[in-house]
Amino acid sequence: MSEQTEIEFKTLLTKNDYNRILEYYQLTSENFHTQKNCYFDTPDYKLAANNCGLRIRELATYGELTLKTPEKVGRLETTDQLSSEQTKKLISQQQILTTGNVVSKLYDFNVQAQDLVLFAELTTKRAEFPIEEGLLALDENWYEKEHDYELELEVENSEQGKQNFQELLAKFDISYEPAQNKIVRATQAKK
Repeated sequence: MSEQTEIEFKTLLTKNDYNRILEYYQLTSENFHTQKNCYFDTPDYKLAANNCGLRIRELATYGELTLKTPEKVGRLETTDQLSSEQTKKLISQQQILTTGNVVSKLYDFNVQAQDLVLFAELTTKRAEFPIEEGLLALDENWYEKEHDYELELEVENSEQGKQNFQELLAKFDISYEPAQNKIVRATQAKK
């Protein structure tokens, strides 16, 4: 299990902006990996009502069960690692683990594992790498009939990070386009 505070700034990108950033950082297909996010909540969206998000992320050789909860600054990510086999089984059964740190944390919101349903999925092709300003992620996303591009900058310090993010957008001449969290976009596309 790991717990860490996530502070990130993000913007949606046009395909043209996405391609310019690819070119600038000389990214090739080898720099990218694909991840599938499966989002869970209660049928009445109790987690969303508490500004929380719960997902299973399937990667090539392992998976993660992550609960994101609001903090004063950023979000607390509580994660249980999953084997590839566990990940595939949980997704096919549309369930999460019934034990572990994420389930313990769900009790804080009066939610139990058996109360949850899989309600949305989103697939991302991601390049993620450190730059001077923080950890940069360049994403291409598919969910329902939607397809979008996104830039995320994960930082340690919120105030300095916001300034660095704005400078990064200016450097690439990118207009800021607010990006809701992937879970929100996938949920809205489903409705």
